[in-house]
Amino acid sequence: MKALVYHGPGQKAWENVPDPKIIDPTDVIVQVDITTICGTDLHILKGDVPAVTDGRILGHEGVGTITEVGRAVSNLAVGDRVIISCVTSCGSCSYCHQQLPSHCLDDEGASGIGWIFGHLINGTQAEYVRVPFAENSLHKMPRGVSDEAAVMLSDILPTGFEIGVRNGRVEPGDVVAVIGAGPVGLSAMMTAGLYGASRIIAIDLDDNRIQQAKFFGATDGVNSGDADWKDEVLAMTDGLGVDVAIEAVGMSATFQMATELVRAGGTVANVGVHGKSVELKLQDLWIKDIALTTGLVSATTTPMLLKLVTQGKLTPEKFVSHRFTFEAIIDAYDTFGRAAETKALKVAIIR
Repeated sequence: MKALVYHGPGQKAWENVPDPKIIDPTDVIVQVDITTICGTDLHILKGDVPAVTDGRILGHEGVGTITEVGRAVSNLAVGDRVIISCVTSCGSCSYCHQQLPSHCLDDEGASGIGWIFGHLINGTQAEYVRVPFAENSLHKMPRGVSDEAAVMLSDILPTGFEIGVRNGRVEPGDVVAVIGAGPVGLSAMMTAGLYGASRIIAIDLDDNRIQQAKFFGATDGVNSGDADWKDEVLAMTDGLGVDVAIEAVGMSATFQMATELVRAGGTVANVGVHGKSVELKLQDLWIKDIALTTGLVSATTTPMLLKLVTQGKLTPEKFVSHRFTFEAIIDAYDTFGRAAETKALKVAIIR
């Protein structure tokens, strides 16, 4: 088969590799029909994730068709159409029992990390992929849900909801600021309304993304490049600050923005992936009674989100801005990597 293979920082190739095989009885093999690229893949290509070694097939999102099942798999069958979750779950360790498969202890020897696709084992940017613990890590596709909608349930939609909205403790009537209008930030905006947010403020440096955010649930937009960006946000909250500030970028400056915008008694929900140390100004925050949350998606809410997609109450297919074939995956990376120029949100890479 062919796959997108990592060969060290800045090096990748669409090349021939051996077909995956069943290793454990709980495995299945899935023919990947659609996949996409995540910002984490770009971090890997920059060399920011040293656990990813030369020869690793990248990717952790996908929708496909089961072609082979292990002997212990009884609830899935050849021909089933499935969503591949970015996080796999053994279903039996202490963290999985706590509904925290993001820290699964039995995932392919990962010792406390549930994200293994394209990280510790071969991933989904390939014609076929082996899925461990398949019955806990795949979701059958309902009729009427498009591949483009479903692939967004692999990662970005549950990430924005679980780590942004749910960890942020959004409640009916809350004013929510989302810093960063990329795919995960937009996912938080799309799902914040599920918990009754009265106002959702998109904050970004890119006017185009701020405008796009209005189609994903944002009620207001603020360009953080403006000198008075903070005053603009505070003016929407009677000067008190927002109830929930969701940081969806992963930079020191944006984290600082979140702590400055949150009101006393509010919550800062950090979703962004931080590759460098961030200053926590506890001398200013200790008196404010705020909560600070972090997290890696566990994807335990995917079945619920899938029901809402099936009912047409969430429309994640709107994230797809560009489409490519598998053979053009290098072009897809180029387009996604230059999102500010190309206005890319998510790229659909189709078999």
